[in-house]
Amino acid sequence: MTGAVRRKADRPRHDRGGGASTVQMTTPDTGARALLNGFTHIPPGGGIPLHHHNVEESVLILSGAALVEIDGTMTEGGAGDVVWVQAGVPHRFSNASDSAPLEIFWTYAGAHATRTLADTGETRPIVSPGGAG
Repeated sequence: MTGAVRRKADRPRHDRGGGASTVQMTTPDTGARALLNGFTHIPPGGGIPLHHHNVEESVLILSGAALVEIDGTMTEGGAGDVVWVQAGVPHRFSNASDSAPLEIFWTYAGAHATRTLADTGETRPIVSPGGAG
């Protein structure tokens, strides 16, 4: 495959825990060999656990108010802000609002990216054989 158009509404939504959910967009099944990307929805007051990846990550905050923790430093972020995280650096995103959702668009610099949870050390592929993120 040399290219693909995917629609968010046509893709499955995967539970990320804490109320967060992800829709994977560009994955190896589209032919991607050097990146992954998709959307994550974080409900009011929700967040993603502290974790790190085996590749660099870039995140565009689409809407909402974010609390971004990178290597122990907290920063506020909002729509239009872009976050970059080096491979191996612990980070997380939390929704700073008690009423509005947080939407982010993420890109990993590798089609075989993994996520390692800080509290358990458990490592899983971002895209598993079953397609769950």
